[in-house]
Amino acid sequence: MRLIMLDTETTGLSPQQGDRMVEIGAVEVCNRDMRQTRTFHQYINPGRKIPAEVVRIHGIDDARVKDEPRFSAIAQDFLDFIQGGTLVIHNAPFDLGFIMNELEACGMPNIHDMPVIDTLVMAKKQFPRQRNNLDALCDRFEIARGHRELHGALLDSELLGEVYLAMTGGKQFSLGMDTGVKPASEYVQLASAQRERSEQRETAQLMRRPAINIREEDKVRHQTLMQRIAKESNEHVLWREG
Repeated sequence: MRLIMLDTETTGLSPQQGDRMVEIGAVEVCNRDMRQTRTFHQYINPGRKIPAEVVRIHGIDDARVKDEPRFSAIAQDFLDFIQGGTLVIHNAPFDLGFIMNELEACGMPNIHDMPVIDTLVMAKKQFPRQRNNLDALCDRFEIARGHRELHGALLDSELLGEVYLAMTGGKQFSLGMDTGVKPASEYVQLASAQRERSEQRETAQLMRRPAINIREEDKVRHQTLMQRIAKESNEHVLWREG
């Protein structure tokens, strides 16, 4: 299985409220070996101010990204890199929410059907009622993170790779391990998809409405009107043609 460890840094918490990505990092892991990997890394100009409280978390300020490309300019390169892989993300709804909204906004193919593993869900099953953020998991599995003063998408992706391998049996994959692979669409519901489902529900409700109960006197009036129309048109009426 070709695994793609993925992480993003953003301007805030909600793409629906206008927050955007400022960095995306991904690390390819093949044959459960972290020694020979390919990486994808890109800073992104979000087209909006980065709040100071967010800069304190990941260290990426407006000056750092002012000359970087918008997501639309690197979207195809990103899609090419992850194609054919399974995404491994810690708290998948967050990162996928930003990526899928960005892809939709720039008219690129989306990743609704791409397989995704959420290591936060896995960790909560393995270590219930414990801290399960990436730092806590690194400490639990004795994965060195002393070089990590701030969050960074590529570094966090590398750490996530080490964590995932440790959680699933190291070099030898545990056959009994349930990684909970799901399509991306089960983690994120885009506004367009929600509108489509709403329209489908409305149509289904209309189709399920009971038949109209027509009174006999109304049927007689209708038949009389049809006969009158036929007579006045010398019997040249559509419902009698063909």
